[in-house]
Order: sequence, then C-alpha cells, then structure tokens
Amino acid sequence: MITIIDYDTGNTRNVKNALDFLGVPNQLSADPSEILTADGLILPGVGAFKKAMDSLNERGLVPVIQQAADAEIPILGICLGMQILFDKSYEFGESTGLGLIAGEVVPIPENLGVKVPHMGWDQNQSQQTDALGDGFDGQFSYFVHSYYVQTAAENIVSTVDYGVQIPSIVRKDNVIGFQFHPEKSGEVGLNGLAKFKEMVENADYSRN
Repeated sequence: MITIIDYDTGNTRNVKNALDFLGVPNQLSADPSEILTADGLILPGVGAFKKAMDSLNERGLVPVIQQAADAEIPILGICLGMQILFDKSYEFGESTGLGLIAGEVVPIPENLGVKVPHMGWDQNQSQQTDALGDGFDGQFSYFVHSYYVQTAAENIVSTVDYGVQIPSIVRKDNVIGFQFHPEKSGEVGLNGLAKFKEMVENADYSRN
C-alpha cells in the first residue's frame, strides 16, 4: 500500500487519481501509524514552502516522515513536496525543511530572460543512470514553480534548462523528488509513478 500524506496541500486528489488509474493500491492519510507501516509514501505539495512545513508541524508529521526515511521506506516528493525534502528554503524568509537530502531551495533568477514562475512543459536531460529516471531523458514534463533546488550533483538524476539548470528528478537512496507534476505530465509522468511503484514493490533502492 502506498500512502499519500494528507496535509492540505491542494493536489493530493490528483495524485490519488493517477495512482488509481495505474491500479496502484493507495490511501490518503495523516495517521502516523499508517504512514510508518506504508510500503511507500508520496508527499505531494502545491503552494509555499513555509506554509507546507507549518502544516506538517501542526500535525506532528515532521518526525514521522523523518522516521519513515530512516526506516528506508521509499518516499517520493512531488513539486513543493520535493522541495521540502531538503534542508531549507528562502521563500518568504528562511524556513527549515525535512532535511532528508542536503541542499536548499532558492528563487529562480529573474534576470535570465525567462518568465517566473516556470510554468508549462520542459525537456528533461538525464545527468546520471538511475532506474527511476528511465523514460525521462529527452521527454517533456509539466512544471509550475518559482523556486528550485540547489544540491550536490550526486543527488541529481535529471535537469531542465531554464536559464539555469533546474533539478527535475533528485534522489538520495530511498528518498526521491520530482519537481514536475507527474499527474499532469501525461504518459511520461505516469511512467514515473509506475517506476516508483516498481521500486516500492521490489524494495530496490539501487540506481540500475
């Protein structure tokens, strides 16, 4: 069973619909016991970093998610859910994240001749071999965000070029992030969710 962490972030229902379409057993839950006994977790997110972290803190879910990561439960963060996997963000002031992957979330520069927010379809470019990145290299997925992650190259599976190299897929062991919205990215996005399902079923955190 994959548990979608429910903390009022706006796109949980769309993610659930995508999993239902793929025939993946799933549930929406904010119950710590269901989160800690899940086969895999999805952390969706739309909106501001601080508001999302405040919501998780109010529900007492920050240590629960950290415990799940330590227990090697596969975790997939989507869009804002990916960003809060990192140490901190500078959106509306500095805010602390989950600290599951080292790095920080910074604004997309507005002097690059591109529109901010980064909204629409963009082409993924593979940066290293990873089973979860299969099927994304050269393919387009759908983005909506004004901030992006800065992290070590070893954590970056793929990027998109938007005047600056924006990580589109990140990974550290059992913790994965998609900056794009797989549930809005057609067949390519569904393939990403299916790859995560395979990872959960196989308990395989290797990159090959």
